[in-house]
Amino acid sequence: MTEAITTQPRTDAPLGRSAAFTILTTGYTLSTGPGVAATVSYVHDAGRHVIVDPGMVAHRDRILGPLAELGLGPDDITDVILSHHHPDNTMNVGLFGQARVHDHKAVYRADQWTDRDAEGHELTPSLRLIRTPGHSAEDITLLAGTGEGVVAFVGDLWWRPNGPVEDPVAPDLGLLRASRLRVLSAADLIVPGHGGAFPADGTAPM
Repeated sequence: MTEAITTQPRTDAPLGRSAAFTILTTGYTLSTGPGVAATVSYVHDAGRHVIVDPGMVAHRDRILGPLAELGLGPDDITDVILSHHHPDNTMNVGLFGQARVHDHKAVYRADQWTDRDAEGHELTPSLRLIRTPGHSAEDITLLAGTGEGVVAFVGDLWWRPNGPVEDPVAPDLGLLRASRLRVLSAADLIVPGHGGAFPADGTAPM
């Protein structure tokens, strides 16, 4: 089902618009590929080099190869965002040993664990985290303000551009829907957990 998105003030959207992003590898699930792979993205802004959801891929070169084409190696990455803690979205986090790792409740680096709520946390004025539970209780979304609009890296809040509309592992479909609506009110483009990007509009699976 598609529907019009209620117009709301874009209070979640970052104020900055200087970020840029590259999808390093487009993921898939059993229904669209030979196995399961994460969509892994690179975002940069104001000296921060960010990897989002370095999860399962057929080979780590699916992540490191496109990154090298951008002139970057693993130790250049300053931050890793984990949208949630399922292995298919986290499997390759160890590739980026110098990075700060962000999840819903803390920032981790080397042997340092710093508690902080992800809700509203800003890496830069153009990069903001918000809580978007639904696929799991700890889901977060990275909102990146770019010159073309706000891009939402949502993990498995949506798996793919075609759904599923009702996530079969979601513990609360009402909460999932509420988080999806929150993202749609803030973003122009959605990067899901296991597929290509799609517009944040009334065509999004709901």
